[in-house]
Amino acid sequence: MLKAGIVGLPNVGKSTLFNAVTRTRKAEAANYPFCTIDPNVGIVTVPDPRLAVLSKISGSQKLVPTAIEFVDIAGLVKGASEGAGLGNQFLANIRETDAIVQVVRCFENDDIIHELGSVDPVRDIEIINAELILADMASLEKRRVSREKKAKGGDKEAKKEVELIDLILPHLDQGKPALTLQFSDEDSVIVKDFFLLSMKRTIYACNVSEDELAATTADPDTNPLVARVRKFAAEHSGSEAVVISARIEEELSELSQEEAAEFLADMGVSDSGVSALIRAVYHLLGLRTYLTTGVQETRAWTIHEGDKAPAAAGVIHSDFERGFIAAEVVHYDDLVTLGSKNACKEAGKLRIEGKEYVVKDGDVIEFRFNVSK
Repeated sequence: MLKAGIVGLPNVGKSTLFNAVTRTRKAEAANYPFCTIDPNVGIVTVPDPRLAVLSKISGSQKLVPTAIEFVDIAGLVKGASEGAGLGNQFLANIRETDAIVQVVRCFENDDIIHELGSVDPVRDIEIINAELILADMASLEKRRVSREKKAKGGDKEAKKEVELIDLILPHLDQGKPALTLQFSDEDSVIVKDFFLLSMKRTIYACNVSEDELAATTADPDTNPLVARVRKFAAEHSGSEAVVISARIEEELSELSQEEAAEFLADMGVSDSGVSALIRAVYHLLGLRTYLTTGVQETRAWTIHEGDKAPAAAGVIHSDFERGFIAAEVVHYDDLVTLGSKNACKEAGKLRIEGKEYVVKDGDVIEFRFNVSK
């Protein structure tokens, strides 16, 4: 299962957000630095309203959503790449994740300590990014030393690694993350083995106060701190910025679904910021969902963007992929609009697809397969 690591400076709301995302109290939330030492891990279901709609059409007995893993990583500080604030340990925790949710504080509150004494989300982002880049530079310089001797001895793989390291290091030295470099498909495979922190895709979670949530959700640019984060994210890495209020989300996590919906409606908010964040992270990880539905269950299945039908079938069972014959496919939108598979078939919306079909998010699929003994 792919992991998203929640990172940021101390006291920006990481652990509170983790509690909300995972609907647990696994992460201690306290008003002092490094209240999280070991990373907390939680499996998070991905909100998908399509399941409930499909279950009504099929009369399903149960719903099974898809899931991803979130990791609450302790706060980084300036100098983490050199070991400050137990930084080396925390950077190692980040290295084990597949994407980053960087929580940035976008609210003023004199009762909550900020590590640097003032609220400036772009400064905070630049500190975190700089530490990731510095850690990458140290890692690459060490790797270069170990590969250079082999490269001089004629090792082609080592020579290629040295060439790529010599390309990446000057880029990092300019304060630019490795993610903003363009690599060929072949080079990307090699670079992946470098396990670069600044190569990980990032979403910025703008943590706003309770009384600013409704207005900022409606128009993020009404909050000048959020506006700055959105501008920075777009200009520097093409990243997304999602508005959340970690404190409100934590309160919502203690309510039933009906109570939470009523609470949000009273605030003038139609959707949970955490729900939007989870969905955004899911897509950031390159994950997509196809659906199966029947009387027994309606289920969401996780695939990678670009997966073809046999690979999607293999997510259910390896026999489905090994004995794949065809996929009976109708898109969710067509099924809901027409009301049944039979109606979709009559309207020409139900298709039989073969091994080269690239599965799309929202496809409702029934696989045909045969496994010979």
